[in-house]
Amino acid sequence: MKLPKNIPKTVLLLGAASFFTDVSSEGIYSILPLFLTQVLGAGPLALGVIEGVAETTSSLLKVFSGIWTDRLRQRKPLILWGYGLSTFARPFIGAALSWPWVLFLRFLDRMGKGVRSSPRDALITDVTTDRNRGTAFGLHGSMDHAGALLGPLLVSLILTLGHLSLRTIIYLSIVPGLIAWLTLWVVPEKKKKSGTKSVERPDLLKGWSLMDPRFKTLLLAMFFFGLGNSTDAFLIIQLSKLGVPMNLNPLIWGLFSGVMMVTSYWGGKLSDRFGRKPLILAGWAFYALVYFAFAHVQDPWWFTFIFLAYGTFYGLCEPSQKAFVGDMAKKTLRGTAFGLFNLTAGLAALPASLIFGFVGQKWGYSTAFTLGACFALAASLILLWIPSRK
Repeated sequence: MKLPKNIPKTVLLLGAASFFTDVSSEGIYSILPLFLTQVLGAGPLALGVIEGVAETTSSLLKVFSGIWTDRLRQRKPLILWGYGLSTFARPFIGAALSWPWVLFLRFLDRMGKGVRSSPRDALITDVTTDRNRGTAFGLHGSMDHAGALLGPLLVSLILTLGHLSLRTIIYLSIVPGLIAWLTLWVVPEKKKKSGTKSVERPDLLKGWSLMDPRFKTLLLAMFFFGLGNSTDAFLIIQLSKLGVPMNLNPLIWGLFSGVMMVTSYWGGKLSDRFGRKPLILAGWAFYALVYFAFAHVQDPWWFTFIFLAYGTFYGLCEPSQKAFVGDMAKKTLRGTAFGLFNLTAGLAALPASLIFGFVGQKWGYSTAFTLGACFALAASLILLWIPSRK
């Protein structure tokens, strides 16, 4: 992949930090369902509670960090604080003796993500334009997913060699996390001068009232989509239930991230050329198709193939959605806009994982996957109401 010349240094450094963070976090995430079920004896509903609470916590904090970064008129301090909290909390998961401790530590880990994400996305928006914003978010996403590829591959190799336990592997996650945190200290950010002219102090209600109506429709569509978008940890459990060996699960998870790595860059680049809405609609339609397939495929290797193809959905949607938000947000409310964007995803995350866990436990995963596909189709109909502008 040829590196585009019009991407600012800030985006590259943030991408490097995300790369090392995902080596740490996704390496753990690839074995967390196995750690919970095989080491701690937790069930699928417990996994749904942990991931639902973790992601909801993250998204709730993203809205407050978004407002906070607009008030501070700075991004970097919150980015540093958020990455630092995750880096130092995450390895302690390895010492957990029961799943409630994992819940607490995942809460801290996602708290860090909640603090850093909106300021980071606002900073990327600050240093880009409408012409290269999709490409910038796509490149950042590709670097992020490259780390998500390498982390599980390393874990899979360690499990295959058989020298370290799951707990020890989780402890070692602090090493790439520290590299990511140190990288952030050299990220440039111009301090905005506070002149004599009074600066608008945004809050949630005022920020909402000033948002583009298209942005509000996007949030409504995303909420409906999010209700069917449960944690991907359930896919890891399904792989195990279908007979895929434990040491291959991190490898498959890493290859899944590799698909996201490749498609994120091109998804963002295509959104700069053809517009955000067509790419999001294509991604949601593909998601529905894949989830219908998950509901009916029982062969472990076909399921694995579809799981890898599923990564294309993220490549089409993630950079396009973020660039769409950046396009529609006022300059003084970019952090708030990304906070509201992430809050919407978070409000749907907990019920989505709980719904999937409950439906999967009572009526089977096939029914749960079908329900997720139906939510995606409903969200696409709402998205069609947004005027077709870039």
